[in-house]
Amino acid sequence: MTEPSILINRDAEGLAHAVAARLITKLIDVQSNGGVAQVVLTGGRVAAVVYKAVAASPARTAIDWSRVEFWWGDERFLPEGDPERNDTQAWEALLSHVDVDKALVHPMPADTGQGAEAAAAAYAETLAVAAGPHDGAVDGESDGPAFGDGVPAFDVLMLGVGPDGHVASLFPENPARVVVDSSTVAVFDSPKPPPTRVSLTFPALANARETWFVVSGEDKADAVADAIAGKGDLPASIPKGIDRTLWLIDEAAASKL
Repeated sequence: MTEPSILINRDAEGLAHAVAARLITKLIDVQSNGGVAQVVLTGGRVAAVVYKAVAASPARTAIDWSRVEFWWGDERFLPEGDPERNDTQAWEALLSHVDVDKALVHPMPADTGQGAEAAAAAYAETLAVAAGPHDGAVDGESDGPAFGDGVPAFDVLMLGVGPDGHVASLFPENPARVVVDSSTVAVFDSPKPPPTRVSLTFPALANARETWFVVSGEDKADAVADAIAGKGDLPASIPKGIDRTLWLIDEAAASKL
């Protein structure tokens, strides 16, 4: 795993547009080598602006969107189409504006009454089906994550960071954060509403070539500083990209560095 690089933008708007430009460039680069780009999306205010900036950029036409596979790092366990769901946000801001292959867009299951644990298991199966023979760990025969379910080798994993240092829906002190024998986990009693969620686990998050922390706001400054310093077992200090780890932050979020 790599030591993090820190790139600071003046404000949240500038940060979002810089991340959008970087994402477009990365997708073009992956596709230039003949690959189907594997991207893990996040949610939040800055993420929405990033996705809108990608959709509005003339450079987006250089991407074959039918060869981009989309995943989510976590999701609020709410009914399909709920405005608080991360996939609803992504569809409204970006995915409905480009020519994606819907078969390659993998939202986490919505709440249809089956329960969050069943939803997490279903997403783990989706990940395993999509994983190639050398992705993730299979019976301990790989250098990838140490669980039996396969996980695609993500090209880009985008993560936000909460003021408490959580990433995806892995919160400090919550039992879900210590799950290591599955690629996904149901999260209950989240300190941030809604209380029930589905999340990738830390082993799954570790299967990204590049991990981008996209963070803005002074309320995140302590968590950013502690995570970059590698403080204890703060969730945000744990995920790192195999090839590259980037902290893409604004000046407010960087104020305690």
